[in-house]
Amino acid sequence: MTEVPFPDATVHFGVFLQGVNHSTIWSDPSSGSQIDFETFRRVATTAERGLFDAFFLGEGLRLREQDGQLLDTDIAGRPDAITQLAALGGVTDRIGLVATQNTTYNEPADLARRLASLDVLSGGRAGWNAVTTDNAWTGENFRRGGFLDHALRYERAAEFLRAAKEIWDSWSDNAIAPSRQSGSWVEPGAVRTVERDTEHLRVTITPTVPRSPQGRPVIFQAGVSPTGRDFAAAHAEVIFSPFGTHFDPALDFANDIRARLVTAGRPADDIRILPGTQIVLAEQESEVEEKKRWVLEQQITGATALSLAGQVWGKDLSHLDPDGPLPAEDPESSVISGTRGAQRDGHDRSEVARQWRALAESKQLTLRQVAIETTARFGFAGTPGQVADELTRWVRHGASDGFNITPYLVPTGLDEIVQWLVPELQDRGSYRTEYAGRTLREHLGLRPPLTRR
Repeated sequence: MTEVPFPDATVHFGVFLQGVNHSTIWSDPSSGSQIDFETFRRVATTAERGLFDAFFLGEGLRLREQDGQLLDTDIAGRPDAITQLAALGGVTDRIGLVATQNTTYNEPADLARRLASLDVLSGGRAGWNAVTTDNAWTGENFRRGGFLDHALRYERAAEFLRAAKEIWDSWSDNAIAPSRQSGSWVEPGAVRTVERDTEHLRVTITPTVPRSPQGRPVIFQAGVSPTGRDFAAAHAEVIFSPFGTHFDPALDFANDIRARLVTAGRPADDIRILPGTQIVLAEQESEVEEKKRWVLEQQITGATALSLAGQVWGKDLSHLDPDGPLPAEDPESSVISGTRGAQRDGHDRSEVARQWRALAESKQLTLRQVAIETTARFGFAGTPGQVADELTRWVRHGASDGFNITPYLVPTGLDEIVQWLVPELQDRGSYRTEYAGRTLREHLGLRPPLTRR
């Protein structure tokens, strides 16, 4: 019998609402608004009812485009993440509130203050997904433009995080006077001025926001390149990854992160690993494949498939039949544009087209079917019992600590997970039956912040 390395491990869940995407089925009659507060309230309160660790918002700094036009087949954008999360903090009690914020086009003094404010106002439930950007396309929205070389994006990010942590740590734990009889509201010497002058940043600030019950916001990170993994090992407390479908790549990634943590001088379990995934549930096994196929075909419609192929070929293909063959002509001889923000950005068009044609020929696929196979990151599909068994296997064999779920419908996409899957996990002893505390750090079972150990 195979030894189970983590026999008592439990599944952690987060819910991830992407900023721009085509995986959320906005065109279905049961889909709600993508911008109304009620949509986000419904998702967050459902997740809290299901004892999720966190509600997580992606964010883009520029709308997606293709051929110079707004990409109107995708959800193009949503309200500011920190603003949304502050509002959600008032209608939830326990669930963590995690905002994606960019280290390239923000400044530490301002962003650290806004995140600390969310953390204090929510009672210690804030998290920050620290992301980097180097492309000039996004930079066009900012005065400095695309000023940052690719190799420097993590250098600036590391300096940014060190500055943010120092700003948060500048208030001592007991900075606020304990009684009304004290001579001053803040104890003398309890707040330090922060000064940093580095290659990428210059900061001088006496911070204005005290500590929250969890000390400071939890740091999330999503890079999977070798540099990104080292960055996570040095700074992050939670790491996302795209390895949320297949067990073996997920386990390899998790073991690599644990090894990098030890090299960085941290315990091997100092990061929670939560790959992004999608979960499709059906009550009967005979219904699973049909429901999975419906989700994929709704996510990658004919128009979306033609748009994805047009990005590869470098031309407008909207005149083609998406259920017909791939284009006969060769693609434009250039790299794929970054304006869509897709995973193929920067790749050689001819090489990607060659891969698409080989796949279509070997499996006898239409254009749309090739787009689905090369674009979709599916996740898990099955009955609640089947999926519960598989998720339990993942966490107890060390492939992840849980999952960051992207619902394919909002606001109802978590309903079946909370109603069907969570009880199955609880029956197996692999999911909490109540929150253990009130802060995000407590939900995740994290140690105190690195700077406070």
